[in-house]
Amino acid sequence: MRLDKWLWAARFFKTRALAVKSCELGRVEAGGQALKAAREVKVGDLLRIRTEGGEFEIEVAGLSEMRGPATVAAGLYQETEASRARRALEAERRRLEPQFVPVEGGRPTKRDRRQMSRLRER
Repeated sequence: MRLDKWLWAARFFKTRALAVKSCELGRVEAGGQALKAAREVKVGDLLRIRTEGGEFEIEVAGLSEMRGPATVAAGLYQETEASRARRALEAERRRLEPQFVPVEGGRPTKRDRRQMSRLRER
């Protein structure tokens, strides 16, 4: 089965076109080498996939030509424990990063402008 079809069926990407693009950009690897979208995938292959959700190290556990529900798609691969731990650590790091908070209000008022000009004169 083609790699791009399997990535789509396993729900790593929403469309096959995105799966192909990811392969072209070298975001899907096996054994340290980037894979092409037309490469044949077999049960037992070890893949490294980089998506917006993180970096996955998986072992192919099943093949499917059709895209089914997420519960069925999760059965098509087995994620390694190291990969799970690394993604959890990355998610925690992102959660602890400071978030952008937009300033409320809008344009400065006449009083605000006067205060700003007084500060600039000092």
